[in-house]
Amino acid sequence: MESGGGVPVHPAIAPISYLLGTWRGQGSGGYPTINAFDYGEELNFTHSGGKPVIAYTQKTWKLGSGEPMHAESGYWRPNPDGSIEVVIAQSTGLVEVQKGTYNAEEKVIKLQSELVGNASKVREVSRVFELVNGELRYVVQMATNHLTSLRPHLKAVLRKL
Repeated sequence: MESGGGVPVHPAIAPISYLLGTWRGQGSGGYPTINAFDYGEELNFTHSGGKPVIAYTQKTWKLGSGEPMHAESGYWRPNPDGSIEVVIAQSTGLVEVQKGTYNAEEKVIKLQSELVGNASKVREVSRVFELVNGELRYVVQMATNHLTSLRPHLKAVLRKL
């Protein structure tokens, strides 16, 4: 199996290699403390071979104007036992260390924050990614200092370019 650039995919990456490539679509966000909003989004997952890691970048924009909204980047490290580690740095300065599981058969990845750093309000983040009928869907939930249980924050549906 190749990563798309002619580079062989590391065996540890193979179970989630369906992520590799560029995905684009739309999402919506909200939280009890903010107004609801819609956005355009692009995710990019790349693998250069050799190491058991996928590089990840994300950017969002306002649908009407195309004005940039948010960006983040990081690394996804799946393990042969079905566990996965993800580190993400956001353009806001917030960093996440996520741990979770992947199910290669069902194409579901569930992540839960182990650490949320440099965040004055955010305490906890969960992310669930699922491939359904060729569409990558995700839901992000968040807990803050004031709303201490996880609550829906973002959801999107993306298609591979």
